[in-house]
Amino acid sequence: MIVDYHMHLRAPDESIDFSVAAVERFVEVARERGVDEIGFSEHVYYFRQTRELWTVRYQVERCCYDLDRYCDTVVEAKRLGLPVKLGVEVDWVPGRADRLAEILGVYPWDYLNGSIHFLNGFALDSEPSLIGELGARGAWERYFNELAELARSGLVDVLAHPDLVKFFGDRFEWDWTELVGALGNVSLEVSTAGRHKPHGRLYPEPELLAAASAAGVGITLASDAHVPGNVGRDFDLALEHVRSAGYETVTVYDQRRRRQEPLG
Repeated sequence: MIVDYHMHLRAPDESIDFSVAAVERFVEVARERGVDEIGFSEHVYYFRQTRELWTVRYQVERCCYDLDRYCDTVVEAKRLGLPVKLGVEVDWVPGRADRLAEILGVYPWDYLNGSIHFLNGFALDSEPSLIGELGARGAWERYFNELAELARSGLVDVLAHPDLVKFFGDRFEWDWTELVGALGNVSLEVSTAGRHKPHGRLYPEPELLAAASAAGVGITLASDAHVPGNVGRDFDLALEHVRSAGYETVTVYDQRRRRQEPLG
């Protein structure tokens, strides 16, 4: 089984396109690349239902689309028999987990991806950056502490691109005990998107993935595609990465229930 559980429902020009026709374009590429099932996980800050949560200008400017329409589109694609799952990328807001859960709780999610892109108004993968504010090591410590809180919150099923803090290229030896211990039933996303970022590396680093494998933590696979042509991109490298860490199965989600399937 091969899944791609992180993509954004967009047109080929990367504009928002919440339509079944848009879903079909992603499914077509998935079939060509041997991906059995895909899942959409648009950023939660794109939806006006979550407007109250955002203070960062980047998020506020995008908070104008209808969450009901997005969900209805993916649910209709499922009803038509397309191999798709409904997710959303839940950007973490410290102290607001309960409100996020309340807003999202009325929708028929298959899984929720959790991620951190901003802390205290500073970005992990753009400027002004958290690294610029705290220094690289300070940013790593703050980021992974919050990531552990996100995992413990019960809000999400998967941690997306879990070592995003390395975006600008800084890497350190790190003790992964606290983070891995916080995961419980939360899976780690293995993402090829990092191959096309400044650092050019997969998410997560081999040491984190190996620690997760040793602890029995599940994984998903992801391209973070923002256009159909990127579905399943570099999955040969992702499969080599996870097998090197000892994984033989992938986590598959349905209505927020998880099961393990052999890696294809």
